[in-house]
Amino acid sequence: MKVSVVIPAYNHEKFIGAAIDSVLNQSLQDFELIIVDDGSTDNTAAVIKAYSDPRIHYFHQENQDAFNTINRGMGQAKGRFIAILNSDDIYATDRLQRLVEYHEKTGAQCLFTDVIPISDAGIEFTDPDFGWNVWHRKNRDFYRQAGDLYTGFLKGNFMVTTSNLFMTREAVEKVGNFCSLRYLHDYDFMFRMLLAFPDAVHYLGDEKLLYYRIHDGNTLGEAAITGREQDQQLIRKYMLMKVDDGAKKYVQAGSDRLVELQQELNDVLASMSRDRVGIRNSLAGLLLACKRKILK
Repeated sequence: MKVSVVIPAYNHEKFIGAAIDSVLNQSLQDFELIIVDDGSTDNTAAVIKAYSDPRIHYFHQENQDAFNTINRGMGQAKGRFIAILNSDDIYATDRLQRLVEYHEKTGAQCLFTDVIPISDAGIEFTDPDFGWNVWHRKNRDFYRQAGDLYTGFLKGNFMVTTSNLFMTREAVEKVGNFCSLRYLHDYDFMFRMLLAFPDAVHYLGDEKLLYYRIHDGNTLGEAAITGREQDQQLIRKYMLMKVDDGAKKYVQAGSDRLVELQQELNDVLASMSRDRVGIRNSLAGLLLACKRKILK
């Protein structure tokens, strides 16, 4: 068997069918599809069970979060290659074939491509000024200027999602499981992959072979805070791994201070903004009091 595709599924009854179809309709048909349902409480399981293709292997578990779900799926994989597809994303029809061919030509151990951002309704976000497009373009531009994947990833995760990972079995066995980070397990995994195979991770930046779904409000709330806190920790960790031991204490101290300075700056700006509002309110109150005095 050539490719094992792992789908971690959780409460995506609206999208899981399209994800499954995008695998079943691949131009390369030598695959197995492993779907691990992470305790969905909607009709995700019913949608999955409606398929009768013998290449689909379905597993259900109590909710354990995405990284555990992916790890279980990879543990069931029997293919020469292992790919991941989140249950709300979609493969381009020739994705698996293109990546297998590229591996055979280059010997790459891990591959990822550019992505196409889509809405809940499957409509592509084409506006260059759309916030996500600005963020992704900035990260890609920095990578092109740097000319180095590791440096590029320190600036931002332009792989975007676990759905973009396509790896040899050997690479997965060497790098190991996804870590227990709720939001950035893919980011951590890619740094470990780059350390394990510094010359065998390839980015097909000119090929858009994955549709990445951006949900309404998915950058708000807990993820916006916890995700950025985890981001700080990861950048610090993997930046220091590329620094000589003799210089690590300087980089560590300096980077910590830069973070502190940014927080201090934010606090000062917030305080000044509150002071301005207070002054404006005081002036408005004074003018209103004067006006009332004159009217009397």
